[in-house]
Amino acid sequence: MTVTRQEISVVLERYLATYPDRTPDVARLTAALGSAQDLASRKTFPLHVTCSAAAIDATGQVLMIHHRALERWLLPGGHVEPEDRSLYGAALRELEEETGIPWQHAVSPPTHDVIPVDIDVHEIPVNPAKDEPEHLHADFRYAFWVKDSQISIQLDEVTAFAWRSPADLPTPRLAASVAAI
Repeated sequence: MTVTRQEISVVLERYLATYPDRTPDVARLTAALGSAQDLASRKTFPLHVTCSAAAIDATGQVLMIHHRALERWLLPGGHVEPEDRSLYGAALRELEEETGIPWQHAVSPPTHDVIPVDIDVHEIPVNPAKDEPEHLHADFRYAFWVKDSQISIQLDEVTAFAWRSPADLPTPRLAASVAAI
């Protein structure tokens, strides 16, 4: 079972009902949902869906990873896989794959299991090694409180990790949303 267009639409509707001022920020995702393309497939261009996890520890710090290909500090996350049953589940899977934090050590703040803390549509540069053109990721970012766990990074995708202040997150909107949890 994979993430469906219906699920993407429902989660987006819930998100916009909670954050109506963010409608312009997801306009390209909304437009893409009007097409017949499979937005859960990483082979869909010019836009497809990804999921990330804002893992927050007991001190309010957020786990960030240094992404090998993009050479930037980001939240743990990645592409939706065909076996993912939900966007939320994809975020948990990516958290465990990239950091070793078991999904059993992650708990969502109230309502954040059905509503992402942020959806960010951003550009990804061309990647000749993967035969990918420049394209857009519509990243569904979920928040999780995590228990103290040993971090074991996925070395083929991640070069380092750090617990950082929410102010260090990639966008001011995400930083404000996570800090408010």
